[in-house]
Amino acid sequence: MLNMVDKPIGELSGDLKDLLSEALGVAGKVVKKRTLYLIGQTRIHVDEVESLGNFMEFEVVLKEEQNPEEGEAIARDLMKKFNIQEKDLIDRAYVDLLNH
Repeated sequence: MLNMVDKPIGELSGDLKDLLSEALGVAGKVVKKRTLYLIGQTRIHVDEVESLGNFMEFEVVLKEEQNPEEGEAIARDLMKKFNIQEKDLIDRAYVDLLNH
């Protein structure tokens, strides 16, 4: 049986953190504050990341009948509304940005 854990990693018991760290290694530590907004079927994550700054992510939750292209169109429409340009996008995780 698989048990799911719904806690931030910082709140996991020391034993579990140690086990995961030993088994998988630790790529780095990211300290962030996330604020979540909902617009229609899109979750907008606004993150304040220590040592990096502020970021925004659109997570379009597709309906059963929608395809990925429709989700991308929704995200691109929001990009226009928020005046986000293609050059503003990043393709790396926060931990990768911190480590380079």
